[in-house]
Amino acid sequence: MSDNRPSNRKKYTTSGSSSVDKRGDGLGTGPVGSGNGHNNSTGGFDHGSGSGKAITRGAAGGSGIMIILLIAYLIFGGGGGTSSNNSPVHSGNQSSGSSTNMNSVNSSVADGSRAKYTNIKGDKDDVVTLMVYMCGTDLESRSGMATNDLTEMANATNAKNVNIIVYTGGCARWKNNIVSNSTNQIYQVKDGGLKCLVSDDGNKGMTKPETLTDFIKYCKQNYPANRNCLILWDHGGGSVSGYGYDEKQSKNGSMTLGGIKKALENAQTKFDFIGFDACLMATCETALMLDPYADYLIASEETEPGIGWYYTNWLTKLSKDTSMPTLEIGKNIIDDFTAKCASQCRGQKTTLSIIDLAEFSNTIPSRLSEFSKSISSLIEKKEYKAVSDARYETREFAANTRIDQVDLVDLANNMKTDEGKALASAIISSVKYNQTSSSMTNAYGVSIYFPYRKTSYVNKAVDTYDNIGMDDEYSKCIKEFASLETSGQISTGGSQNPLGSLLGGGDGGSSSMSSDMIGSLLQTFLSGDSQISINGLTDVANSFLSGRALPTEDMAEYISENYFDSTALKFETNDKGESIIKLSEDQWDLVHSIDKNTYVDDGSGYIDLGLDNVYEFDENKNLIADTDRDWLAINNQIVPYYHIDTTETDDETVTTGYVPCKINDVKSKLIIVFDKENPKGYIAGAQTDYDEDETLTIAKSMSSLNVGDKLDFICDYYSYDGKYNDSYLLGEQMTVTDNMTISNIAIADKKVKITYLFTDIYNQQYWTDSIDK
Repeated sequence: MSDNRPSNRKKYTTSGSSSVDKRGDGLGTGPVGSGNGHNNSTGGFDHGSGSGKAITRGAAGGSGIMIILLIAYLIFGGGGGTSSNNSPVHSGNQSSGSSTNMNSVNSSVADGSRAKYTNIKGDKDDVVTLMVYMCGTDLESRSGMATNDLTEMANATNAKNVNIIVYTGGCARWKNNIVSNSTNQIYQVKDGGLKCLVSDDGNKGMTKPETLTDFIKYCKQNYPANRNCLILWDHGGGSVSGYGYDEKQSKNGSMTLGGIKKALENAQTKFDFIGFDACLMATCETALMLDPYADYLIASEETEPGIGWYYTNWLTKLSKDTSMPTLEIGKNIIDDFTAKCASQCRGQKTTLSIIDLAEFSNTIPSRLSEFSKSISSLIEKKEYKAVSDARYETREFAANTRIDQVDLVDLANNMKTDEGKALASAIISSVKYNQTSSSMTNAYGVSIYFPYRKTSYVNKAVDTYDNIGMDDEYSKCIKEFASLETSGQISTGGSQNPLGSLLGGGDGGSSSMSSDMIGSLLQTFLSGDSQISINGLTDVANSFLSGRALPTEDMAEYISENYFDSTALKFETNDKGESIIKLSEDQWDLVHSIDKNTYVDDGSGYIDLGLDNVYEFDENKNLIADTDRDWLAINNQIVPYYHIDTTETDDETVTTGYVPCKINDVKSKLIIVFDKENPKGYIAGAQTDYDEDETLTIAKSMSSLNVGDKLDFICDYYSYDGKYNDSYLLGEQMTVTDNMTISNIAIADKKVKITYLFTDIYNQQYWTDSIDK
């Protein structure tokens, strides 16, 4: 954002046109778009399609019998990844490289930090037991990603004093003929194969803390070591949702941070490191929770690409020297992971860091508390806008899922307070090594939950903090922020949608409201008598409003003084014939984002083509609307597209969005990236889109599409009275080719309505009146 104006995407237009037609019956999925007033986006991630590396059975199975892994073929040079008989697809010349990275390990430790739990003997005399808790789930049943990683482990040269013990379960169908689909099992990776240690451990829920506890106890008893390490392999949900999705027992939900704490507490084992080969687990909350049980945390701030960790190299190096410092092990894991992702998952955002938990627990809690107080103080001083702007501009992870995890260093720096600077410095010191992809900026190794996109998770987060013993000051500050944000939404009528725009009446908002009127609205809402609704909030979910920092009358006064004038969202025609919107600088100060929203009239209702940050500004800094009758297309077929994120650096602007679709009949999101090397855009990968009642955790993303995959695009559909009707397939089914092109092309035949969606500092949405084309 520059000059109080959001950043825009430069579109690339080609000749020709595409019809826009929905087909089939409604899918009944609920809205697939993130900006249509429903705030429904809860999507997850997956590895994609493909069979993975083949594992075949050697001798008969059973406890104590060796099962040899025969590697039928190696994918991407043995590095895991999506596989099939078809070729992977990349469009554009994707860039690779690193950003926000450390060149070397920081081995220093802050004064006052506790001694490490693990005593490393040296001289290669250490015994290592690596416990891999592998909940295969749909990552395996759809994509064979667990099988890939088991193969990578088997490919490593493992010394006798390195025990690799794997617990399997949580998967309806393993992509190999060794691991059982019906029961949980325990294996040892040995001599290039899998030795079955426990052939039937029942059908235990993999997200139950007691299952993890029992596995750790089994390893400790049967494979004693002076260096114990634990890797949790599966989906990840971060601060709020925790770890794991058991495909066979999905009703169990995830293992929250409180659940992980319970499992580790009951296991009574100290770990050299605990790693998450899962998404989004490198959080401040995770690190503080793990301190009593481990010396280091290795995890990702962002969604992991589908190939996950690459196990062969770092395990081989560890076997050569079991006395290797833990930081060096972590560096090897991180370097292998980011290198493989750079070569195989170009364009996908990648992070991995190792955090010294002894130092983190020593230096962060007090600084986080002071930082939290400084945020509360800003809100109490009626400087909410400064906090909201800082949060909006902070690096966000899994942005399209609205889980509200952001980089803590970036957030602290953006607040521009002394307390923020102190916290950022302490975090950077405790993160001993961190690597990211070139497309990932401002990711320093540790994230935190901070509400903005979806305040309905606030109470769940606070409950988690109570369970893990996190400082009350942070709970207080996020409740205060969410309270004022929600109050700002209440003052403008709560949840909105394109109804007014589609019917030609704009959003029906007001230019201003007195503090008395706003105060009355807030009191009515808090009393439960209001008809106003806020997306995702129930009576239970909005109880955080009781923790507001300001009295109702003071909040009302602040909102009245910082009230977005939605009545100004009217198009004028300038002397060049362009449609423009004029706002005062004070009003531009209240705008966080702008997106073009296009609807196609098919004779029965409106097809929603999504949101795209396509617009310009004139010499007077007025918005110039893009009124062309065109939209984003793949292989010259118009598709729905939703802008997620735009990141600006000194060198380039990177824009990311998604296309709702089905890939081989699995509901998914194609990830589209526009950057300096690929201004026309390219498909960076895909993510499975889960329903909220299926799981709130996030799966790893697909590495690539494969030639021959079938794509069916999905659009939201509105009736003529402006109500969401259903979601439908759009256009014809597409077969993936080896060169998928992206461009804007003309919309054929039908009438088009163009509106713009403005989002303000309260994350409230407003639609302009429509331009008919």
